[in-house]
Amino acid sequence: MIRNTTRTHARRLKAAALILLTGTLLGGALTACNTFEGAGQDVQAGGRAIERSADNVQKKL
Repeated sequence: MIRNTTRTHARRLKAAALILLTGTLLGGALTACNTFEGAGQDVQAGGRAIERSADNVQKKL
C-alpha cells in the first residue's frame, strides 16, 4: 500500500514538473517573439523538433 502511494505521488510530482517546465519554456519562447510572425516561426520550429524526436524514437523501436 505504501509503495503504491509513493509511486502515485512520484508520478504526480513528475507530471507537475513537466507541466511547469513546459509552461516556462512556452512562456519564454513567446516573450522572446516580437511579432506574431516570429511566434509562428518559433512554434513551427518547436513542431519540427518534436517531429524529429518522435521519428528518432520510432526508429529505435
